[in-house]
Amino acid sequence: MLSTIFVSLQYVLPKHLITKLIWRIARIRHKATKDFLITRFVRMYDVEIGDVKQDVPNGFASFNDFFVRELESGARPIDANEDCIVSPVDGTVSIAAGIRKDSIIQAKGIDYSVGDLLATDLNAATAYVDGVFVTIYLAPFNYHRVHAPFSGKLVAMRYVPGDLFSVNQATVARVDGLFRRNERLVMHFETARGPAVLVFVGALNVGSISTPWSGELLPRKRGVVEIPDISSYPTSVSKGDLLGWFNMGSTVILLLPKGTCDWDNDLQPGATLRVGEAIGQLPKNTQ
Repeated sequence: MLSTIFVSLQYVLPKHLITKLIWRIARIRHKATKDFLITRFVRMYDVEIGDVKQDVPNGFASFNDFFVRELESGARPIDANEDCIVSPVDGTVSIAAGIRKDSIIQAKGIDYSVGDLLATDLNAATAYVDGVFVTIYLAPFNYHRVHAPFSGKLVAMRYVPGDLFSVNQATVARVDGLFRRNERLVMHFETARGPAVLVFVGALNVGSISTPWSGELLPRKRGVVEIPDISSYPTSVSKGDLLGWFNMGSTVILLLPKGTCDWDNDLQPGATLRVGEAIGQLPKNTQ
């Protein structure tokens, strides 16, 4: 009942205004205020801080700085097997499955098309017909930096404006086409096994999405933004390299073409992941 009410309220609440307010609060630099926000958040969500690089809370200038915290070197070992794809985030598997023609499963009885997810990249969408995808949810307590699941070259990046529905399980199960409706950042890669797409999906309270190529991208209601000069930062990435971060939490979706990846058997809904863990393998018959 409460979940239904929460989802219904999201249709009428001023989600962009709420998100803008959270953005400002998360960047307060008054020491007592930001320390209070950080320590209460850590207690409320039982955040793991043993592997955080800076001292908590004194090492952070604001709550947002803590939210996008760096970890100690070696805290997330990257699987070095050349034939594996690794988790780009710490999070929980929502679903990992095949793409049925161009249809991606969102939840039971709800799906959406690859073309709708990629928005302006309709020609690119054909590469993922009958491919595979994984959707991973980042809870508030998770580490919120996103890392490369494979080695490759970033060839294009586009910010697609949209709504800001929550991406928690209750909302995903009730809002038709949520991931194609919400704002998102679409990153296109070329890899040794073909093209690949990684999508950062924005959500309620996600104040912005940042990458080394784009800087901070603030939520907006209209106008696709093509990141024009991605060459300002190295575009060749190795598996495990930093791709960006959510300023507040959300979801990532990884798309791969047909025949390029077999998901591991334990990549099931509800499975918890850490950056660098193997989640899929290059099929033996393509080697």
